[in-house]
Amino acid sequence: MHELPVDVSVNGRRHGHTVAPRLTLADFLREKCGLTGTHLGCEHGACGACTVLLDGQAVRSCLIFAVQADGQEVTTVEGIADDDGGLSPVQAAMRECHGLQCGFCTPGFVTSITALLRDNPAPTDEEIREGLSGNICRCTGYQSIVNAVKLAAEKTSRGS
Repeated sequence: MHELPVDVSVNGRRHGHTVAPRLTLADFLREKCGLTGTHLGCEHGACGACTVLLDGQAVRSCLIFAVQADGQEVTTVEGIADDDGGLSPVQAAMRECHGLQCGFCTPGFVTSITALLRDNPAPTDEEIREGLSGNICRCTGYQSIVNAVKLAAEKTSRGS
């Protein structure tokens, strides 16, 4: 099959590869970039486990071809951590509020919450639930995740 060049900035680092036109962004990140934090669940865009930021927008990386991301900036869960390598407020809040159990859905939630709080720094419970409606967790229920979003919003507004 004919391959195409793709040049993507992932977590601030350039990744240039030639890929099959049908390679998904999720598979590109995992196979070509070695970033396995982006999880593949349903591979139909329904579960949200593969959520990444593409030029700042939360997207399902299983629904996008790598060639569509050419020339763009991708942020994965590995790129969410603070600049000093510590946990981001979202990651710390997920840990503190027990917003994860098995951890499979966690990268998608962390990425989605990061985008949600960037766009709405003080969401209501209803806005949180709406903002995370595209992410599925089979372990925790959702209250601990909602609590984590509220705590992350507080931490972010306090600058801690």
